[in-house]
This record gives sequence, structure tokens and C-alpha cells, in this order.
Amino acid sequence: MKRYILFSVLFIACGALNDACAQDDIFGKWKCTNDEGKVNSIVKIFQKDDGEVCGKVVRITKEEDRDKICTECKGDLKNKPIEGLQLMHGLRKDGNEYSGGEIIHPKSGKVYKVKIWVDEDNPDMLKVRGYVAFFYKTMTWERAE
Repeated sequence: MKRYILFSVLFIACGALNDACAQDDIFGKWKCTNDEGKVNSIVKIFQKDDGEVCGKVVRITKEEDRDKICTECKGDLKNKPIEGLQLMHGLRKDGNEYSGGEIIHPKSGKVYKVKIWVDEDNPDMLKVRGYVAFFYKTMTWERAE
């Protein structure tokens, strides 16, 4: 009987641990693709000490583009290198997704509201939705090794 109870407690604990780990699936490095499906950068999704979730460009894939700057960005981001740019910020957990943040498009300098979530059918795919009012675009990023 004691073994049965111990097994049940361990089974429940492992299930809770898996749920907690599943929430962290968004964190790490992701391949960001352009409209043609080519990988143009690697973005790292991370969480700050205060719980805010952000995304930063850690690598531009084309070597000749690595020194490009964000000429169209506004404020503190203006004329900053795109490689190393924090392009996503302000995200907070909301159910199975992270929302309430903003994402900047480095080529245009436009800022959009953003929400992200792991594809429920494939945990190696991240859905990134940028939107203004009722207009939105959802991109799919692939987990980088």
C-alpha cells in the first residue's frame, strides 16, 4: 500500500513538473524567417528578473547584413545595430500564451502589439503574432538547436 501511495505521489509530482516545464517552452533561441521562408536571424526569448519576457536578435544569418543598423527605429533604438537589438518586450504570461508586449520591425521601424505561443501540435514551432487593431500577421519561428 505504501508503494502505491508513493508511486501516486511521484506520478502527480512528475505531472506538475511537466506542466511547469511546458510553460517554459517559449524560452531559448528561435529561427526567424522572412516571407520567402528563409532564416534571416536568430532571436533569443528570455525572461527578466521582474517576469517580463523579451526577445533579442542574437545573430543575423547573412554575414554581409550583420553590421546593419535600425535607421527607421525611433527613440533609444534609432541607429542601433540590429544584431543585438531587443526587438520584443513587455510580454507577460496569459494562459497558454504571452501577451501585452510590443515587437519592432527593424526594417520599417514600426512597432506592433505582440503575443506569442508554442504551437500545440509542434513544440518546436513558436507562433509570433504582431497586430494593430484588427489587422494582424502571424509568423512561425522554428526552434534553433
